Amino acid sequence: MENSLLTNSDPAAPDGGSASPVPGDTNTLAAMLREALQTLFLALVVFALLRQVMQNYRIEGPSMQPNLWEGQFLIVNRLAYRTAEIQRGDIVVLNHPTAARHDLIKRVVGLPGEHLELIRGQVWIDGQPIDEPYVQEPSLYSQAAVTIPSDHVFVMGDNRNNSNDSRRWGSLSIRSIVGKAVFCYWPPSQWGAVARQADVATPDV
Repeated sequence: MENSLLTNSDPAAPDGGSASPVPGDTNTLAAMLREALQTLFLALVVFALLRQVMQNYRIEGPSMQPNLWEGQFLIVNRLAYRTAEIQRGDIVVLNHPTAARHDLIKRVVGLPGEHLELIRGQVWIDGQPIDEPYVQEPSLYSQAAVTIPSDHVFVMGDNRNNSNDSRRWGSLSIRSIVGKAVFCYWPPSQWGAVARQADVATPDV
């Protein structure tokens, strides 16, 4: 087999420039192929492991405006609640309670065991109103007080006038949560961490 990289540089060669095979050349090619396959296999394993931890999603629909917009791409941490407690204000991706193979993105408003009531768009938790700075157009929607079961949360979209959420289908089992939205990577103008809105708290009254 001819190989332009293998040349005989010995000036004592009879014809002064002939090429001869280098011992072990076949073994070298086999070793390189083996290393390439091993690298590819490891890359696939790492990718599969990362997919178990992180998953990307594209936002469709206006239910989280004005904080998240249609067309944004987000990274979701699938293991976020294996190591930490879910908190009010978290933005989560969840399996649709009534439509299989369809995921939603919403904000956690009520936590397990809390009493939640909606009075003309204002959320009351355990008899106290909560501040929701992320809601720019509160609705006039009201709902009788409910007690959120254990291992459940109450979720709503930030766009309260255009969101299919717990107001329609009730509290959500935490097992239905795919993960916590943590990072926006597209478009570049909106690149950065997805804020949890840590200042969501019951104000002093």
